Amino acid sequence: MPPTPAYGKICYLEIPATDIAASAAFYQQVFDWNIRKRSGDETRVSFDDGLGEVSGAWVLDRPPSREPGLLVYLQVDDVDAAVQKVEAAGGVIVQPVGADEGELTARFSDPAGNVFGLYQEPPEEN
Repeated sequence: MPPTPAYGKICYLEIPATDIAASAAFYQQVFDWNIRKRSGDETRVSFDDGLGEVSGAWVLDRPPSREPGLLVYLQVDDVDAAVQKVEAAGGVIVQPVGADEGELTARFSDPAGNVFGLYQEPPEEN
């Protein structure tokens, strides 16, 4: 299915990389992103998130975002399990689970050093 079009929706990301193949493998392994070659440009590796709602590509012409300014969080079902996947795939946890009081979050750096957040919806209270 094509992505849901909506005014103001975040739809495309360019993620700085130092090794595109390593970055693509990391995000596919940890978050199950669909990795693909862009039509018309076989040298450019692109991705679609797990729902096919956000697309993007890795770029070599920008430095990685090692210090969070704009911080993007990736939603996960289980933040502790996601932390383990990040570490197993070669990422580094730069802020552990529990550092944001009242939130189920953590932060990691990817193979290029970009910092992203992990976010888990809090469990529903009965």
